[in-house]
Amino acid sequence: MILKKLAAGLIGAVALMTMSGIAHAEKLRLLTWGGYAPDNVVQLFEKENPDIEVEVTLSNNEEMIAKLRATGGAGFDLAQPSHDRIFAAQKEYEIYKPMNLSKIDTAVMQDNLLEAVKANATIDGKVYAVPHQWGTSGLIADISKAPNVKGWGDLCDPQYKGRTSMRLKRTILLGTAFSLGKDPFALYADKAGYQKMLDEVTEKLIACKSNVKTYWNGGDDLATLLLSGEVVASETWDSTAFKLYGQNKNLVYIPPATGALAWIDTFAIPRKGKADDAAYKWINFVLRPDIVKLMSDSTGAISAVKGGVDLLPDDKKAAVKVAFDDKAMANLKFFANIPPGIEDMEGKALERIKAATSN
Repeated sequence: MILKKLAAGLIGAVALMTMSGIAHAEKLRLLTWGGYAPDNVVQLFEKENPDIEVEVTLSNNEEMIAKLRATGGAGFDLAQPSHDRIFAAQKEYEIYKPMNLSKIDTAVMQDNLLEAVKANATIDGKVYAVPHQWGTSGLIADISKAPNVKGWGDLCDPQYKGRTSMRLKRTILLGTAFSLGKDPFALYADKAGYQKMLDEVTEKLIACKSNVKTYWNGGDDLATLLLSGEVVASETWDSTAFKLYGQNKNLVYIPPATGALAWIDTFAIPRKGKADDAAYKWINFVLRPDIVKLMSDSTGAISAVKGGVDLLPDDKKAAVKVAFDDKAMANLKFFANIPPGIEDMEGKALERIKAATSN
C-alpha cells in the first residue's frame, strides 16, 4: 500500500512538471559575442518556443576556440565565430559538426555573404557555418577638408602631411598591399611571396610616417582626433565612422576603391552540441526582419540578410547609405583564413614600422 502511494505521488509530480513545461524544457546554450543575444530577443524567442530555455555565454574568437577545443566540441549548442576562424580550428581540433542547410532559410541571406562564408568554412564538401552579422574596415575622411580621399594610399598623400591617422595592426598592412596592386590573400600560400609583399608595404608605411599625426588604438582615440580637426583622414572601423557621422555629417565612411575589408560573424554548431533543432530554430528566428531590427540595434553591425541595411536603426542606416552604393557592396574583400606563421610575419613588419623614424 505504501509503495502504491509513493508511486502515485511520483506520477502526480511528473504530471505536474509536464503541465508546467519543466519536464520538456530544452536548453539552448549559446556561445556568442556581446550584443548578439540581447535580453529582448531572448525573451521573444522563449515566448514563441516555451519548451526552449536560452543560456548565453559571451565570448570572442580566441575564447570560443579554446573552450570548444578543451571539451572536444561539448558544452555549447551554437557558437558564433568569425568566418576566417573556422577552417583551421575545425581541421586541427574537429570542434564543429556540418550544418544541415535544409533546416536554415538561406534564401533570405545576402548571396555574396553566404558564398563568402561557404568559401571559408567548407571542408571535404561539407559546410560548417552560415553568416549572421557583418562589418568592414576602410577609411573615414572629413569631406570638407579632404574631399578626394578614395583609397588606402591617400593616407600617404603629401597634401595631408601630419593630418592622417591609422592603427598599427594587420588591417593597414592588408589595405596598403591592395593599394599597391597586390592581393595579400592570394599570397597566403606563398610565404616567400608574402614576405616580399610585406617588405614593400613596410617601406611604404615607413615613408608615410610623416603624414601620420598619431597612431590610434581605439575608437574613442580616433573620434577625438577627427572631431577636433587634428586629423582629416584615417583608417577606421565602419561602426566608428557611422557613429561619428551622427555627430558631424562631414565625417563620412569611405570604402576604399580596392574594396573595404570585410568580416562576417557566423553561426556554427559545436560537434557535441545536444540541441541542434533548437539551434536551427534560433538561427531562423534571428533572420526574421522584426528580429533583425532588434539585433542590429544591439550589435551595431549589419545583418547578413538581404536588405539588412534597411533594417538598421535610422541613424546608422543614413550613414551606411551615404557610404555604400551597390558597387562598393559588391567590391568587399573578405578576410581569408589565416595560415600558420602569417601573423608572426606581419607582427615583425609592424614592429619595423613602429621603430622606424619618419622621413
